[in-house]
Amino acid sequence: MRLGTVVGQVVSTAKDSGLAGFTLLLIEDLTDSDMPSPVYVAIDLVGAGDGEVVLVSMGSAARVNQAAGRAPVDCAVVAIADTVIRRGDITYSK
Repeated sequence: MRLGTVVGQVVSTAKDSGLAGFTLLLIEDLTDSDMPSPVYVAIDLVGAGDGEVVLVSMGSAARVNQAAGRAPVDCAVVAIADTVIRRGDITYSK
């Protein structure tokens, strides 16, 4: 899994039927660097919003959720983080 921030949304009216009903989110990985990381698209399984820190499942694990099982995806937002603790320090808190 990856830890990232929701930085936007993709709106698409013409798409594979397996994606119907899913919100497509733009995610940027959280990194130690001040440089922005590449942005990628993930389906939203949990109702995440702009600016929230989320956990993203990648690859075939993104389709484990029954609702996403037929969707042609390789990234899915599977959780919204409340707190991130790194080396004993709280680095993010909702």
